[in-house]
Amino acid sequence: MHISSRSAGIALGVLVDAVVGDPRRGHPVALFGRAAAALEKRLYGDARPNGVAHVAICVGAAAGLGALASAAGRIMTGSPKAAQAMTGVTKDGVGGPRAVVEIGVTAAATWAVLGGTTLAREGVRMAESLEAKDIEAARRRLPHLCGRDPRALEAPELARATVESLAENTSDAVVAPLFWGAVAGVPGLLAYRAINTLDAMVGHRSPRYERFGWAAAKLDDVANYVPARITGLLAVLAAPDRGRALRVLRRDGHRHPSPNAGRCEAAFAGALDVTLGGVNVYGSRIEHRPEMGDGPPPEVRDIRRAVRLTRTVSLTAAAIAVLVPALWPRHARRNRARGA
Repeated sequence: MHISSRSAGIALGVLVDAVVGDPRRGHPVALFGRAAAALEKRLYGDARPNGVAHVAICVGAAAGLGALASAAGRIMTGSPKAAQAMTGVTKDGVGGPRAVVEIGVTAAATWAVLGGTTLAREGVRMAESLEAKDIEAARRRLPHLCGRDPRALEAPELARATVESLAENTSDAVVAPLFWGAVAGVPGLLAYRAINTLDAMVGHRSPRYERFGWAAAKLDDVANYVPARITGLLAVLAAPDRGRALRVLRRDGHRHPSPNAGRCEAAFAGALDVTLGGVNVYGSRIEHRPEMGDGPPPEVRDIRRAVRLTRTVSLTAAAIAVLVPALWPRHARRNRARGA
């Protein structure tokens, strides 16, 4: 796939996500989840090799589907030279049916894996429920954002859970898929979403998934390592006080038990001037998270501020994901010319 077609496809996919968001039914990620769950029933065993096989098949299938989709333009129009001769496709991949197919496939994949619009909408809905002092409605909404048990949470803890979820999911649902789309095109988009979905399904620590989910959790850590740090830096750049946000990110980002979520949450804590972390309840499991930040605990009014920060980071990440692949061929050609 030509790089400029990739840029155009990512831009179009981001636009579709902004306008449409996630469908209520038949979402491609949900379909993948059902297929992964069916495979789990066949492969499950309380051992790491079983989990490795599960992840390899699921992620390999997603990446393979992406590779086949990426090849659709070449299959439909023949070889690259023939395509250029017949359709007027330029050396940068802009123009002609082949480029249209490539852009359309990339746009569809980008839309399918992005979750930024829905994430921000869920944050706004949580803010509206808490502003109306409808605690029960807010508790019902929280599972749309994270896996904490909301039954005993009051407004302050619901606000903290929402801000922390917005921070972490800005990376998982927006920055990371855009990063892998810019780096590896459609196969990167689909493979990343497969990895992240498997982590949500089997990567958490529990008696059932302690061993079987090990591979999913570790691969998700690897896939999100760079995107999480990009998210942290973009949050710092968007902060009213960049110095404070950077200080909190550098001081507290490594304290979180996750090697990646802590970078996002610490940056958001510094950017919003709040303190995140504390006791989290996940069903029968209680976790004590270290505190990050220097400000007071989040209040209801901080949710909308966190939503605005999420949208700013997401928009900046989208711009980078579009511009980097578009500019890279020029850089590569310039280097080749110098070498010649």
